[in-house]
Amino acid sequence: MKPLVGIIMGSDSDAPIMQEAAKTLQQFGVEYEIGVYSAHRSPHRTNEYVTSARARGLKMIIAGAGSSAHLAGVAAAETILPVIGVPIDSSPLSGFDALMATVQMPPGVPVSTMGVGKSGAVNAAILAVEILALSDPSLAEKLVDYKAKLEVAVAEKSKKVASEIGPKP
Repeated sequence: MKPLVGIIMGSDSDAPIMQEAAKTLQQFGVEYEIGVYSAHRSPHRTNEYVTSARARGLKMIIAGAGSSAHLAGVAAAETILPVIGVPIDSSPLSGFDALMATVQMPPGVPVSTMGVGKSGAVNAAILAVEILALSDPSLAEKLVDYKAKLEVAVAEKSKKVASEIGPKP
C-alpha cells in the first residue's frame, strides 16, 4: 500500500515526539512515510518533498518543528494538501515559540496546529485519521471504537480514584 500521510520533522532530535504520530497512525492501519526535512537547513530538499507529495499519493502532511518552527508553514505554502503542525518543545521557551510560529499563519496558508509535544503529535495523527475517515468507512469504524475505548478508560480511572482517595465507609 502507498503511504497516505507524510510525517516530516525539522531535526532528528524531534523524532521522539513525532514517533508518537507514527505509532498512532499504525494503530489505525494508516500507511505513512517519515523523514527529516528542514525549512532552513535543507530548503530545496524540503520543497521537493512537499511539492511532489500529492503526486506521490499523500493525502496530508504532519509537520513537527521546534524553535522558529517554519516547517509546517513552508509546507503549507507549497502544497494544497492539508498540513497539520506539531510544535516541538525543543527550545529554552519550552515550545511556546514553536506554537506561535506554527499557529500564526497569514490568510490563505492554513496550518492546522496541534498542542505542543507528544500529545500534539498523537492528536495530529488522530486528526489525519478523521480526515481520511471521511471517505473510508472502515477507518470511521476504527475511530468509533477508539472513542468508545477512551470513554471506558475514563470510567475505569474514575472508579480507581474514587476507591483510592474517596471517603471510606
